[in-house]
Amino acid sequence: MEADHYENLPIAGALLPKRLRTPVGVIYQVARTAADIAEEGDWSAAERHTLLADFRAGLDAVASGRMAPVHPLLFGKLAGVVAQYKLPLAPFYDVVAALDQEIDTTRFADRPALLDYCRRSAHPVGHLMLHLFGAASPANLADSDTICTALHLINFWQNVAIDFKNSRVYLPQSDLARFNVTEAQIGGGVVDDSWRALMAYEVAYARAMLVRGAPLALRVPGRAGIVLCGIVHGGLRILERIERAGYDVFRHRPALDGFDWSVVTARALAMWLSRRVSVRATSIEGNA
Repeated sequence: MEADHYENLPIAGALLPKRLRTPVGVIYQVARTAADIAEEGDWSAAERHTLLADFRAGLDAVASGRMAPVHPLLFGKLAGVVAQYKLPLAPFYDVVAALDQEIDTTRFADRPALLDYCRRSAHPVGHLMLHLFGAASPANLADSDTICTALHLINFWQNVAIDFKNSRVYLPQSDLARFNVTEAQIGGGVVDDSWRALMAYEVAYARAMLVRGAPLALRVPGRAGIVLCGIVHGGLRILERIERAGYDVFRHRPALDGFDWSVVTARALAMWLSRRVSVRATSIEGNA
């Protein structure tokens, strides 16, 4: 799980209703603490698994109304938030499970395996935010899952080179084989026809997912819905940047500059005001 994953909460803190800033802060603290166990420090893999097991015991304590054996202050705050907002604990367990997997898993055999990982690593925060907003209907949860997975995939495609330097490949092994791309090519930053075909395929898949889940932004109330429109269009803009770079994510890591953000803002507001997604699942390359 990339280090900044939980620093990209779906709702910007300054735009949250004041009443939700404290519970969101607690959710962030819990997720960040667990992520630090898996990613930071000099612990061995076995030690990290043990520490995450202890962290899971803290969640067990919250579930049973006991004092947590580890991080008692943090889990005490979590217990208060869970009780006040009737939050499910399953998303927190999923976060820990994803981090446990991340310690040992550096490759994914196929897309179902990658999506199964995303189910635990990408979906939880979206579920918790919907519960905080009292909007956790089955349809909203399903669209949230679709958006969160799409954003996770976009982050992977954006950071192919960075992840490879950390000995991780999130591109499914079956897709590499299908397009005749080797890990040696990734390591060498080789951008040939095979690589471009592979990345075009992955970009199209992520875009289609993001567009499919986008109607959620029009159902979430208030400022949060506007922010979610911006998140959708931010993800789409990153995909455009990947395309405009000729899929060379090695020498041109796609990132949004000031102009990009003005485009994202304009598109987000247009989406919110028109109450229409108005985004095609195909490439919007060529649009400003």
